Amino acid sequence: MPKIRPVSDLRNNFTDISKIVHASSEPVFLTKNGYGDMVVMSIEAYENKLFKSEIYLKLKEAELEAKFTKKRYTHNEVFSDLRAKLSSRIEADIA
Repeated sequence: MPKIRPVSDLRNNFTDISKIVHASSEPVFLTKNGYGDMVVMSIEAYENKLFKSEIYLKLKEAELEAKFTKKRYTHNEVFSDLRAKLSSRIEADIA
């Protein structure tokens, strides 16, 4: 169930709201005059949402590419390409 608090709680009970967002990893919805105004969440929860949305977008891109092309890759082709890319990134980071 979403946690909904008045926006004044951000000023008056900041510590409580901080504890809630960190303990639950869920956002707190803040209202102003009874209407939704903003959302507060922990950095970890925000980064997790970004990561999930990036994965979702990449999967959608892959679905579209698969729909419009006949080319298919084997497991070995995909993972050898990933290993090569990771290796070159690691080498670039070291240099």
